[in-house]
Amino acid sequence: FSTYWFLPKLDYLPNGNRNLILGFLVPPPGYNLETTGQIATDFESEIKPLLAKGPEDSAAPGAPPKLKRFFFVAFRGRTIVGAAAQDPQRVGDLIPILRRAVYKEPGTFGFVNQRSLFGRGVGGKRAIELNVTGPELEEILDVALRTVQKINQVMPRSQGTQLRPKPGLELGAPEVRVIPNRTKLADNGVTARELGETIDAFNDGIRIAEITVGSRRIDLILKGAVPDIQETQSISQLPVVTSSGMIVAANALADIIVTSGPTEIRHIDRERSVTLQIGPPSQLPLEVALDTLQTQVIDVLKAEGLPSNVRFTMTGAADSLKQTWDAILIDLVIAIIIVYLVMAVLFESFIYPLIIMLSVPLATAGGVFGLSLLNLHRFQPLDMLTMLGFVILIGIVVNNAILLVHQTLYHIRSEDMKVNDAVIEATRNRIRPIFMSTLTSVFGMLPLVLIPGAGSELYSGLGSVVLGGLSLSALLTLAIIPPLVAIVARTLERGPTLKRSKPLPKPS
Repeated sequence: FSTYWFLPKLDYLPNGNRNLILGFLVPPPGYNLETTGQIATDFESEIKPLLAKGPEDSAAPGAPPKLKRFFFVAFRGRTIVGAAAQDPQRVGDLIPILRRAVYKEPGTFGFVNQRSLFGRGVGGKRAIELNVTGPELEEILDVALRTVQKINQVMPRSQGTQLRPKPGLELGAPEVRVIPNRTKLADNGVTARELGETIDAFNDGIRIAEITVGSRRIDLILKGAVPDIQETQSISQLPVVTSSGMIVAANALADIIVTSGPTEIRHIDRERSVTLQIGPPSQLPLEVALDTLQTQVIDVLKAEGLPSNVRFTMTGAADSLKQTWDAILIDLVIAIIIVYLVMAVLFESFIYPLIIMLSVPLATAGGVFGLSLLNLHRFQPLDMLTMLGFVILIGIVVNNAILLVHQTLYHIRSEDMKVNDAVIEATRNRIRPIFMSTLTSVFGMLPLVLIPGAGSELYSGLGSVVLGGLSLSALLTLAIIPPLVAIVARTLERGPTLKRSKPLPKPS
């Protein structure tokens, strides 16, 4: 049980060391092209001095890394930046430089991350999506703004947290709303559908029929005159024909309101939604980030009071982590069952395999210890690749216990030795091959853990788990398995049971 307290927090997948930094940014709403262009110019002036002049141009010791290339692309309501390092090993050092350059503009949200080997999304495989859903957009935006404030308090940007709202936290897009007045429509004999179709005809055009010209089918579109809709104020003066044949202005039948609206409409389960895409700091395990958001953000907001129809859900990396963790647990259980059943068939007993399987928790403790030692040197969470090390250990660490149990039973059944003498002799015979196989495996795996290199961030965690599990299991197996075998064999290997037991083949 003490192993559980030293177990590192869960993470999903490592990022790898891909030589590409990509940022997806959301500037404040309402910025025009000239303002966005000025932001791009400021970004270029700050980054351009770091651009390498050629393949041989490298950064001086202690200086910021040189850029191989960079770009800045602006669209309506969003901006994309990217860069690659001259030295691929120092690509991670570019992240704070690019973040400082693009976040100089107040009110800017977004992500600037090293691209993951496993994730294709904007935030990579560690991006948490916190969805605020409800029927009323205004209520959702108010709760989303409060949520962002809480996130900035518990996970501030200065620690490396990144946040991107989708679609946005403000109604920044100009919007004209035509709200039908039921009384005025009835007085003039016009239905709400007729009013809407008239407005559509003047706006984008309305399809009224499909005609055939030769062998081609062509949509027949009814459109109003272009000058009638060149100005926002002209919408209130659009002509609408009533049932009596009179022509009245649109504002005589509806309320025309010029206001602001969302730049994008998102729905989750048929409800309006604002999604806060959160990128936790690189040194913060995903499990800790999820717990922090739940306890210090969501639970606190619920305690302070929320509209009755507004709710929170977490998706993205949160869902991926839960699904993969559940799958890994199932794999662990299946591996243990298969190993146990195979040994039960070979030993023709259900008791001795249980003794052998006691080496598995010993290896688990060693794996956690090895991972903890690695964390003293550099940050290594318990990601899903590292978890595969525990699955591998199940099939490896039982080998030493199998040697001891099989040799002991051979001495008892084939050489008629007493149980204590058989256990001592088996341990003496097998201690050398046990240490030989363990030491060769340990020293062969040490370079994976200790020597940095391309891809080391992917497999060093797995290597530390296997290395620690093998080392501790080899020592504790010699201390625990022989006494247990002696206790069980005194009961099972005597009298009629001994005569019925088949002699085991001589160990090689």
